[in-house]
Amino acid sequence: MTTAPTEPAAPDPAAARQAWFHERQSAWLYRRLAAVEPDPPKQHLFEALAAAAEEQAGSWARHLAVTPAFAPSLRARLVADLTERLGPRWMRGALIALKLRGLSVYNPPTASGHAMPTTVDDIGRRHRGVGGGNLRAAVFGVNDGLLSNASLILGVAGAGVDARFVLTSGVAGLLAGALSMAAGEYVSVRSQREMYEYQIGLERDELAEYPEEEAEELALIYAARGMAVEQARALAHALIKDPAQALDALAREELGLNPDDLGSPWGAAGFSFVSFALGATLPLLPFLAGATLAAGTLAAAGITLSALVAIGMALSLFTGRSAWLGGLRMAAIGALAGGATFLIGHALGVAAG
Repeated sequence: MTTAPTEPAAPDPAAARQAWFHERQSAWLYRRLAAVEPDPPKQHLFEALAAAAEEQAGSWARHLAVTPAFAPSLRARLVADLTERLGPRWMRGALIALKLRGLSVYNPPTASGHAMPTTVDDIGRRHRGVGGGNLRAAVFGVNDGLLSNASLILGVAGAGVDARFVLTSGVAGLLAGALSMAAGEYVSVRSQREMYEYQIGLERDELAEYPEEEAEELALIYAARGMAVEQARALAHALIKDPAQALDALAREELGLNPDDLGSPWGAAGFSFVSFALGATLPLLPFLAGATLAAGTLAAAGITLSALVAIGMALSLFTGRSAWLGGLRMAAIGALAGGATFLIGHALGVAAG
């Protein structure tokens, strides 16, 4: 005796309503994007994504007893208005946060002249970084620690207190600043990672349910970035045959994410703590060595200015500007900050008697 096949369970009404709203809002945003996009291939991409989102919204609407009236959220309206004024490139991060796809068409081109694969084997190879971002972040972390703690030390020294009190204040500033930087970086990267994982999870579910539609969306993205339409379709359908490879490609091309590099909250926190602490330690060295107030203050100022010149020269590697000009500019900024805090500390010390 054969039994009738079981019908798939209907989705939870609240989940269906949320999915319907997301697809309707995405379609609304895609049409706003298409209206301000001057490039015809990109405009066509966003119009096609709008049509696909409306179709998926219709599928979700069948699970609702009553289809509610649609009105975009305040956040979506604000992002759409700013996109019209500033352009999609400037608002790319906010649009990604609203879970829009296809925004990798605004990625800068790679050294080879384009930022997309041309064969299935290219997926994942063209997106690996070279570590320049970490080096730049380390330089800025050291700079923050150096400048903030040097200003604190000079301000306290300006009040004319005992050298041991300057040392205590400097150590407290180092720990407070490094812990604050680490905590802020942990929260930031953790929140960002959770958002990215949620977006990739949605993409995984949609790939399982609508593989052909996802292949067409991927082909539209490749076509919008200059690939011939037929070649784009052939590549997209070849990718979709392997779910793992397809998800990797969709995350990169539709969401602009690298699934292999979502960031580690603990790693970012530790990196921030160490780089800030290294910079904050430098102006403390004379007082750790037991220098008197006057000698320690002069030595801390000299060490800080020398280190700022070195940091400014290091940053010129990323800006392409003159190394000496960058170094002297950083030293001038540090001198103004340190001099101001020393004078303020001195005035407060005089006022306190």
